[in-house]
Amino acid sequence: MERPQDTTAIDLRTTLAVGLAAGYGIRERTQGDLSFLSKLYASTRQDELRAVNWTAAQKAAFLQDQFDKQHLHYLAHYPCAQWLVIEREGVPAGRIYLEQTTSEIRLMDLALIPSSRSKGVGTALMHALISHADQEGLAVSLHVEPLNPAMRLYRRLGFVEVETRGYYLFMERRSSHV
Repeated sequence: MERPQDTTAIDLRTTLAVGLAAGYGIRERTQGDLSFLSKLYASTRQDELRAVNWTAAQKAAFLQDQFDKQHLHYLAHYPCAQWLVIEREGVPAGRIYLEQTTSEIRLMDLALIPSSRSKGVGTALMHALISHADQEGLAVSLHVEPLNPAMRLYRRLGFVEVETRGYYLFMERRSSHV
């Protein structure tokens, strides 16, 4: 079930889009995006699955199952989240999932298709997110796998490791206006 739009969601979506390169935009996710989002998720797991001796069909089934479980987890644990699709020239190119509370903005996920990676899109989104959080006096928090290349960006942006939660590191960047 999609949640109704509210002005906070629209303002944050607009804020995030401001620093993006020409041709990029952000919109609310729709049910019609789930196939794209499943393929996007699979693209983020390709490196780790290269080492697994499974058939292509087994890998595809595993990735679909993992996407479905992640999707249901997010829906259950982040009921007020903003589910945003990043577009390039009107074509889906990524996703950014966020939930804002009175004390923080949780970055649940930021993922881009391979052709949009390493082009400054993620960095621009993170800068805009941090700027918004600072204006609101909010921390930004996230979970990240220890070997994720994004760790370098998060550390550069001032995120610090708070604790290990299962396989993930929980990181936080406190607002500069606290």
